[in-house]
Amino acid sequence: MARIGRRGFVAAAAGALSALAATGDAAAASDRPAVAPPRTRAERREFRGMWLASVGNRDWPSAPGLSAAAQRAELLAHLDSAVARRLNVVIFQVRPTADALWPSPYEPWSQYLSGVQGRNPGWDPLGTAVTEAHRRGLQLHAWFNPYRVANHTDPSLLVPNHPARRHPGWILPYGGKLYYNPGIPEVRRFVQDAMMDAVSRYAVDAVHFDDYFYPYPVAGQVFRDDATYARYGAGHPDKASWRRSNIDRLVSEMAARITKAKPGVRFGISPFGVWRNSATDPRGSATAAGVQTYDDLHADTRTWVRQGWIDYVVPQVYWNIGFQAADYAALVPWWADVARGTGVELYIGEALYKAGMPGQPAPWQDPAELSRHLTFARRYATVRGHCFFSAKEVMTDPTGAMAKVVADHYPTRVRPPS
Repeated sequence: MARIGRRGFVAAAAGALSALAATGDAAAASDRPAVAPPRTRAERREFRGMWLASVGNRDWPSAPGLSAAAQRAELLAHLDSAVARRLNVVIFQVRPTADALWPSPYEPWSQYLSGVQGRNPGWDPLGTAVTEAHRRGLQLHAWFNPYRVANHTDPSLLVPNHPARRHPGWILPYGGKLYYNPGIPEVRRFVQDAMMDAVSRYAVDAVHFDDYFYPYPVAGQVFRDDATYARYGAGHPDKASWRRSNIDRLVSEMAARITKAKPGVRFGISPFGVWRNSATDPRGSATAAGVQTYDDLHADTRTWVRQGWIDYVVPQVYWNIGFQAADYAALVPWWADVARGTGVELYIGEALYKAGMPGQPAPWQDPAELSRHLTFARRYATVRGHCFFSAKEVMTDPTGAMAKVVADHYPTRVRPPS
């Protein structure tokens, strides 16, 4: 498939989503991954990233309510940790739950800063992160979660002027959480506006979406968007197709808006690692995963890559080599096949957090498992790097798995792909 690229796509995208979703599938079916000899150390560009998560105070800040000085010191320590591990990209979660880690006119300050949603923390975390990352030679990718509103289902717990309270028809409870309804056009426009505020105001190197679109399925729960489908679903054969179209529009429209506002800013997405199992679709991977993004999250990640709607993709291949349901050694070549010839950069998301974790399969109890992943991925020329989840483990490295990756694969610092 000839390279399309996000910027080329933007010029031709309007009104063509349904057709684009089908285009290129026949060509993709015949593509086979290009297996390359091991790369030499002379190759100087490689994506070496880490996710820095703020939701639930997962990585940063370590607790809500710290002073501005303490929060800033912890943030800089994470950036310094990335430098020490010879990484070159930090993917910083700045909109974890319909809130903001910058002074946004659209959404309240995040509760993960002060402990109280809407309370000014006394400083600008995103602005600081951009400045300090660049000072250290790191790229700073702004990570947004488009539709998650809260990790509870009670709108009254949101700050009184929260958009979800001003527009109660925009939200739906599901699985113990609140979500914006992706099927409402005003919602899609609003979340784009909220994210683009950060893009327009800060020198971020990229916009980054994670794997949450329609929510992950929860047994016995129903995402009650029947009325929305009845209002907006004309022309679609079923609700699943309409839902996928909603997410396609979010992605394609966001791509167009980024390009129009700041053409040099990249757009990347880190989806769940399985698009579809081959038993469901012959174009899918040789896996038997319980979740398929196309069917369960209504995110047609393969099409986004094949059509060049994004600049890079970081599939979360969070399983060990040899894992029966979703083998790392099956998924990396599948993604290499999908990305080959598209112009979309492929980086592999790595589950550093699983290293040494009780209850994980035996390979994860070996600190060398993660290093073996990078050795395996080097066979595929399409794979241009890796990203590690997440920053807390990059810093503390309780089993030495990250240190082994650095010793085996990162002898010097290098620049990321541009």
